[in-house]
Amino acid sequence: MEANLNTITINSVEYVRADSVGSVPTPTGNRAVVVINSGWIYAGDLTEENGRIFLDRAVWVFKWNNVGFAEVLKNPKSTSADIRKMSHRVDIPAHSEIYRIPVCDDWGL
Repeated sequence: MEANLNTITINSVEYVRADSVGSVPTPTGNRAVVVINSGWIYAGDLTEENGRIFLDRAVWVFKWNNVGFAEVLKNPKSTSADIRKMSHRVDIPAHSEIYRIPVCDDWGL
């Protein structure tokens, strides 16, 4: 007997086979999503200098709906994510960083 299942739904959540999902591009540059202790989440081309974190080509992860944060990281262009381009360089005190996640060079743009 053979079953050919492409998806399964459990508690209204659809799951797919791991080998059917495309690979997530490996980060190659210095772009990162940075979560800071005030709850704000930014992403940008990260540099550190004199106890500060600077993000150029920055975006603000303003909010997301109906998905988890992991999905926002995987697919920032989703209609579930509200990601806003910043018109200026973001300057964060280094001690405010909770964590950072390396992402692809065009993440959120």
